[in-house]
Amino acid sequence: MVMGKLLEIFDPIEFDKWVQKGMAQAIEPSLKLYEKILDLGFKVFLLTGRNEKHRSITIENLTKAGFQRWDKLILRDSEQHGKLAVVFKSEKRSEMVEEGYRIVGNSGDQWSDLLGADPSRRSFKLPNPMYYIP
Repeated sequence: MVMGKLLEIFDPIEFDKWVQKGMAQAIEPSLKLYEKILDLGFKVFLLTGRNEKHRSITIENLTKAGFQRWDKLILRDSEQHGKLAVVFKSEKRSEMVEEGYRIVGNSGDQWSDLLGADPSRRSFKLPNPMYYIP
């Protein structure tokens, strides 16, 4: 995989500072896809590597950005701290499958969002010019 010159390795301390600001904006095509998925009656699970301590600000930010309904918001709790993102997200997808859900689609800005156990039927890799998770 080729990395651009502007990309930086993910810095969890700086990311936490940014999350606390609650200023993430929606990517317009992702918001439109989300709205279409809801209109079609699919369940929406939001799986993020954000820390559980950021649940309130994450909900506030999602709502402000237009993501106002979902069936489950899954964040990383203290037990998952230190796990590779691909491992954490794979485990959470496996739990969904064990609960009887089928993962039809998945989108994310990191390969760790899409790879690993229990992938979706369709995956959509979004660009992220700011950072990558190795």
